[in-house]
Amino acid sequence: MYILGISCFFHDSSAALLKDGRVVAAIQEERLTRKKHDNSFPSGAIDYCLSSQGILIDEIDFIVFYEKPLLKFERLLCQFIETFPRGWRRFLAVIPVWLGERLRIMKAVRKKLGYKKSVLFVEHHQAHAAGSFFCSPFEKAAILTVDGAGEWATTAYGFGDKDRIKLAGQINFPHSLGLFYSAITAYLGFPVNDSEYKVMGLGAYGEKDKLKNIYYEKLRGAIDIKEDGSFRIDMSYFEYHYAGRMPSSKLCSLLGGPVREKDSSIEKRHQDIAAALQMITEEAVFKILNHLYDIYKCKNIILAGGVALNSVLNGKIPEKTKFKNVWIQPNAADGGTSLGAALFAYHQIFANGNRRLLPDAYLGPEYSDQEIKEFLDRNRAAYHEFADKKELVEKTARLIFEDKIIGWFQGREEWGPRALGARSILANPLNPKMKDILNLGVKHRENFRPFAPAVCREDAGEYFKLDKALFIPAEYMLAVCPIKKYWQTKIPAVCHIDGTARPQIVKRSDNPPYYDLIKKFGKISGVPILVNTSFNINREPIVSSLKDAYLCFLNTGIDYLVMGNFLIKKQ
Repeated sequence: MYILGISCFFHDSSAALLKDGRVVAAIQEERLTRKKHDNSFPSGAIDYCLSSQGILIDEIDFIVFYEKPLLKFERLLCQFIETFPRGWRRFLAVIPVWLGERLRIMKAVRKKLGYKKSVLFVEHHQAHAAGSFFCSPFEKAAILTVDGAGEWATTAYGFGDKDRIKLAGQINFPHSLGLFYSAITAYLGFPVNDSEYKVMGLGAYGEKDKLKNIYYEKLRGAIDIKEDGSFRIDMSYFEYHYAGRMPSSKLCSLLGGPVREKDSSIEKRHQDIAAALQMITEEAVFKILNHLYDIYKCKNIILAGGVALNSVLNGKIPEKTKFKNVWIQPNAADGGTSLGAALFAYHQIFANGNRRLLPDAYLGPEYSDQEIKEFLDRNRAAYHEFADKKELVEKTARLIFEDKIIGWFQGREEWGPRALGARSILANPLNPKMKDILNLGVKHRENFRPFAPAVCREDAGEYFKLDKALFIPAEYMLAVCPIKKYWQTKIPAVCHIDGTARPQIVKRSDNPPYYDLIKKFGKISGVPILVNTSFNINREPIVSSLKDAYLCFLNTGIDYLVMGNFLIKKQ
């Protein structure tokens, strides 16, 4: 049985394919169109999923969509009626779009794909929950999904038991932790649904003492959080529920000034606001999690939704809650709902019992050495082909030790927003100047942003204070933890301002060349850690094709490009 899940028309369109319940392919549309957060119908992603298995659309048994459009349209109508006449302009902009393809998903699927079989629909937070629980290692687990908004729900919780999930409660729009976070992201001058992780990183520079941070009390007054984690937002501070804009003039007044202009300087108050936002988000989520533990008395927790990508929060779950095991799928935000929709249909609708673990995060396209060689020859690239992978790994490790920056393009592409050693830029963590070199000369991004360390699983405990509960999320770079004091000055390129890092834990079974490269660098340098950042520049998706990687290599400060068994040097 083939089931194809799709998500589109909001942000981060994607497609995912199951074969008899096993995830065989998944990719976001942005990787193929090169449009960051592309929300269009995922034609390219669907084509990849089909071609990966050598099948045609007629061989798909069911297509599953990640939301129920009529239910979401009902919410939109209700919010515009409730806020009339303030939302009139937004109404005129939004409703005509919805009366097109967004309400006619069945027609769009049939027209664009020529598909004649059944199209199914699942609720947004069901897709989030299924996308994490059904490919997790847990037989039973509490489930929490938190994001901006689905149809009505912005937060939902429940329980997964073998091949069934049941969401037992939810908090509805406009009360949303995700939109609360996005609104402050917008106030700080960053684009929403794109830069919330920047604000998370910026918060490390701010005042973390609630009593000293004046913005904590200010922002805390705009959201009422109960002891069970349920919350209500004072909507007089926000306009996203009717105008599409995030901060209101009242919020600007509360925070002591206008919205920060894009690319303007970041002041101390911006850092403190980011820190206050992070504290409030953690406070709400930890109260919800502790409430869930009291309800279900289960040591396992599943997180999903955009807020589940908040790696600073995730890293504190073992300390702040009673949960002992944490699972978060590598594409926990809306980009991963296509996978969740397909899994929900397979297990929950068709009651299939053979659950399959997510094998790893490498679910995208790959290229053979022959394809790589033909591409390099067509482009008259200067390269050396290695017959032995071990020689390539040793040469690359020595180049990194010599402070060369490497574009690393190997195997199947990663699923999710984090580069995990398939489409990565790699560098020397021992160089105190490397953070600035990468931010300014390669990534072209803000200088306050940190870089992640990649470390082999058996070595992680030597360098990082990482709770065992977080080892699996850390495989997908989804948990921040302290660097041990001794090592903070030894690996400055991956040490954030507060002495923390977001490590990627690497197993050889998942990615042998990457694992071997880290080990080889460790033998040369004495420290088996690499700087790992995504293979892209600011405001562009991670590279997907050979052309994407080659152009990024040519147009940035990357010194060498490794693709398959080829080492490419700039001419």
